[in-house]
Amino acid sequence: MFPGMGNMNPRDMQRVMKQLGMKTEEINAKRVVFELEGKRLVVDSPSVTAIEMGGQKTYTVVGTAREEAGPVGAPEEDVKLVMEQAGCSKKEAETALKASGGDLAEAIAKLKG
Repeated sequence: MFPGMGNMNPRDMQRVMKQLGMKTEEINAKRVVFELEGKRLVVDSPSVTAIEMGGQKTYTVVGTAREEAGPVGAPEEDVKLVMEQAGCSKKEAETALKASGGDLAEAIAKLKG
């Protein structure tokens, strides 16, 4: 986990981390998606660890990533929710989500108002 720590026994590692004020938590994630400019990196069945230190969390993702090309749009679930709540078409929902930066409440409010 830490460079230069050698073959430290896991109990000793936990003790050192506790002394440093570090907390770790395994996160049971099914999938991790990194949205980049014009594409996505998707890691299916990843190993995700959250490390908290000094009031900040750092996430470590381990797994094999695959690239999805094409424009990054709103998740289909978000589009469906906006369509249902605002009573609008798919295209209107996608446009509102894009304009609101993915904020569901703002997209729905714009379409209703």
